[in-house]
Amino acid sequence: MRTRHPNKDIEAALAALEAAGWTVQNAKGRSAHAWGFALCPANAGDRCRNGMFCRMSIYGTPRDPRAHAKALVSKAAGCVMREVEDDG
Repeated sequence: MRTRHPNKDIEAALAALEAAGWTVQNAKGRSAHAWGFALCPANAGDRCRNGMFCRMSIYGTPRDPRAHAKALVSKAAGCVMREVEDDG
């Protein structure tokens, strides 16, 4: 069970990612920037775009929380593994 993100826009984006099968984890220890990470359900580093979409950092205090939330959802929607699953 993860803790809720303090920003409502980012929390809504995280809920959308989880509904799409992504795993959201809180960062372990004290990190300067990352509140947590979103992990692709396929996590196939050999087939993904050099692992670019397999793990996304979730910032605790981004400069523009709405833009960060939108970017998280956009990157998840661009996952190449999602396209493979849709094709069968």
